[in-house]
Amino acid sequence: MLTIKDYVLPKTLEEAYSILNLNKNNAILGGCAFLRLGSKQIETAIDLSDLALKYINEKDNQIEIGAMTTLREIETSPVLQKNFSGILPESVKNIGGVQLRNIVTVGGTVYSRYGFSDLNTALLSLDTDVVLHRKGRISLEEFLEKGAQKDILEKIIIRKTKCQASFKMMRNSAADYAILNVAVSKNDNDWKIAVGARPQRAKIAKEAGKYLAGSKKTNEEIEEAAVIATKELAFGSNTRGSKAYRESICKVLVKRAIMEVI
Repeated sequence: MLTIKDYVLPKTLEEAYSILNLNKNNAILGGCAFLRLGSKQIETAIDLSDLALKYINEKDNQIEIGAMTTLREIETSPVLQKNFSGILPESVKNIGGVQLRNIVTVGGTVYSRYGFSDLNTALLSLDTDVVLHRKGRISLEEFLEKGAQKDILEKIIIRKTKCQASFKMMRNSAADYAILNVAVSKNDNDWKIAVGARPQRAKIAKEAGKYLAGSKKTNEEIEEAAVIATKELAFGSNTRGSKAYRESICKVLVKRAIMEVI
């Protein structure tokens, strides 16, 4: 059960950050979609709704997405539908139902580094940075690896490129969490292959990307890249699928994503 003792609506990020660090049991509220599913006692809940963090802004060389932007806004954004082969709207459209996507926020999803996140996998395949209030701007790859201690995610920044990209996932049912998800992108001859819900958080298969960049992209080489990706990443078991099942699915989804990009 989720228990909240006190609730505040700060007017500045600095105020929110100060309150967050007053007590180890203080917490930032996003959409609370996943927070409510667990058991947690929060001393002071900090709502960022008054800080103008809900936006998708396209600039000359980058796209900025505020932390309070919902997955539904990602799904329906004309800016994101026309960029990166529409991989971001594609990655979120099967997460629960529309009601859930109207609640879940980008900040809550990215900052929590959920292993099952479809969005994080898609973002990782692009040139994505996160902007934290205290730590500043760092790559999403570094953030997913190391996290951040008691900080606030303000926005994510994606460098605009003419990349081709593809997102693939496997679910037991339409509204369930993914058993595995895969995102592949190609910018010139720079390939990124990201795999998430392993069930660990998303990670880039770097050796597979290097192999693919140096290949002629024949069917045999595409299959080999998928095998390399599966071998270099770690997989595990949970209630949705076994380690062996995920490894088998990874080969198939990576191959399909690469072929779709090509």
